[in-house]
Amino acid sequence: MLTHAGAGRLGDASIPRSATVLELLFDIVYVFALARLAGRVADDLTFLRHAFLSETGQTVLFFTAMWMVWSLNALMTSVYDPRRADIQILLLASMFGTLVLAVSLPQAFGERGVVFSVTYVLIQVGRPLYLTLALRGDSRWRASARLLSWHVLSGVFWIAGGISGGLGRGVFWTIALAIEILGFAMSWPAPRLGSTRPNYPTTSFDHLAERYNQFFMIALAEVVLETGAAIGFPGFSVKRSAVLVAAFLTVVAFWRIYFYHGGSRDPVASDRPRETAMRLSEWSSFGLLLVAGGVICTAVGFGQVVEDPAPPIDWALLAVIFGGPALFLVGRASLDPPVRSGRRCRALSLGVLALAVVAPVMLLLPPIAAALAVALVMSGIAVLDGLAHRPGPETNPAF
Repeated sequence: MLTHAGAGRLGDASIPRSATVLELLFDIVYVFALARLAGRVADDLTFLRHAFLSETGQTVLFFTAMWMVWSLNALMTSVYDPRRADIQILLLASMFGTLVLAVSLPQAFGERGVVFSVTYVLIQVGRPLYLTLALRGDSRWRASARLLSWHVLSGVFWIAGGISGGLGRGVFWTIALAIEILGFAMSWPAPRLGSTRPNYPTTSFDHLAERYNQFFMIALAEVVLETGAAIGFPGFSVKRSAVLVAAFLTVVAFWRIYFYHGGSRDPVASDRPRETAMRLSEWSSFGLLLVAGGVICTAVGFGQVVEDPAPPIDWALLAVIFGGPALFLVGRASLDPPVRSGRRCRALSLGVLALAVVAPVMLLLPPIAAALAVALVMSGIAVLDGLAHRPGPETNPAF
């Protein structure tokens, strides 16, 4: 079952440029996880408006926590050879834990809070604990030990929140997630273990970029799934068909902007051979978090319009429909590489501005108009961005 890449020390082998089959299997669990998160967003829209913000806050917390699990696993398989049996076992354990987290999501603030918190802590502590022990005698053990110390600290608050319940659960879990985000942003500094960014000489940024691209495609599939599922039961009608077309155009625009947006006409950047359009930086993980979150919100928005196309449109639904594409554009813009000449493409910024201007007008129109407006704006931005960044000889880039 498990493959072997030799008996060398952990961290010595080179990392394959492409993702392994097991990593793709790991991502399949996130198809289910993202569907559960999309379901939570849809449920949030049905709550009374005085509870909308608190329910939305819970969904954001869960989404960020699930993203932390995925991103750290993606980093692990880009630093250490994912063909090693021990790394594969870690992936399988994280995969099962993620499945448990996804199943627990609907009742995580209810009766399944302890299950969710304990499972999350086991995943986030178990991974760096093994790496720290496996790397003993190697100077690189400090990087894993630093990560371990932060997750042990946050784990105390995760467990406390799972036990406490009620308002205390939300407070403890928010503190725990804030600790992890702070540690991620600061490169996990720890006393006596170091505070500088860890140096992983075997890191494959091509491999990490491919993992990010695959996650984006999984998130993008949610737009098709949500809209298609909403239309499937009642069947086609003029209004539902129009929303389906709008969803399809938006999916194509998302794909086009994500993979082809170059961020700049800087000639220095264009001289580099066979570089991907997306450049990974220390903030790229947070940028892709916004991208994926925006896609999920867009998926839910289109699904809700299909289910209830009759006017008037609710302000919360309007915020989801227009806020999703705006988050996507902001996140994609943050993935742009540094521009030496100081010139940046403004197409994505114009897209955010256009969405902000059009959104208030949609309060006076039926929900289907909002869906069509989003599709037109995103399609226009994709065309504008395409004119600003003419594609090279490769018109359909691989991952």
